[in-house]
Amino acid sequence: MKNLIAYKAGHINFEDRGKGQAVVMLHGFLEDLSMWKNLTDDLLDAYRVIAIDLPGHGSTDGFGAVHSMEDMAEVVNTVVRALDLNKIILIGHSMGGYAALAYSELFAENVLGLCLLNSTSKPDSEEKKQNRDRAAEAALADPGKFVSMLIPNLFDQNNKNLYRDEINQLIKSASIMTGANIAAALYGMRDRPDRESVLRGLGEKAMVVVGLNDPVLDHKSILDQTKSSEIRLVELDGGHMSFIESLEDLSYFFMRFIEKL
Repeated sequence: MKNLIAYKAGHINFEDRGKGQAVVMLHGFLEDLSMWKNLTDDLLDAYRVIAIDLPGHGSTDGFGAVHSMEDMAEVVNTVVRALDLNKIILIGHSMGGYAALAYSELFAENVLGLCLLNSTSKPDSEEKKQNRDRAAEAALADPGKFVSMLIPNLFDQNNKNLYRDEINQLIKSASIMTGANIAAALYGMRDRPDRESVLRGLGEKAMVVVGLNDPVLDHKSILDQTKSSEIRLVELDGGHMSFIESLEDLSYFFMRFIEKL
């Protein structure tokens, strides 16, 4: 069931289930809040789980030509304030991790813990920024083709056939997105700043989960961000989609992390 909050000239969609400590879950690029459905059962036994559709994704409207990570953080904060939440735990997948870091910087006093799932605190390289621009052009020209080509390449090469049904479902869900909203997210990711200091500042209140065969993120860079710190690093088999490729292990590590906060 949709829960809609008026925001600017549109609405934000979210789900709010369970009771207890609030855990706010932010999906990645081309995803929506439904990505969390197989991870929330265990959490709902002891926690209040809020999943939010970020701008231009799922049933949340787009709010401009660029959806910056700060814009996304403001959307999250709108939901947090509407629900009168205090001291939230943030879990962000990929782009959702970038938004969670922006929230942690802007609203640090309200963050009890942060998990970056297949995400990074570092900004795009110049090469990656150029790739974002090319991707935005492709999405504007033919969003359906862009989605169907990108999503399979987020998985470990060896897992593409194994998770064919899940890949097809992700493509189907993302196919409702407009080229303009896809481009807005790409531009927002392109322009995000370095937030390694935000991540390191959280120390033991942060956990970073990385896929050993992630085709999107630089494994060494992730290791460097967590080195010589209290940040917990979890390395899982698979690629960029750990919530599918390593579901059971990921659920275990989520629970252990949250329990210690």
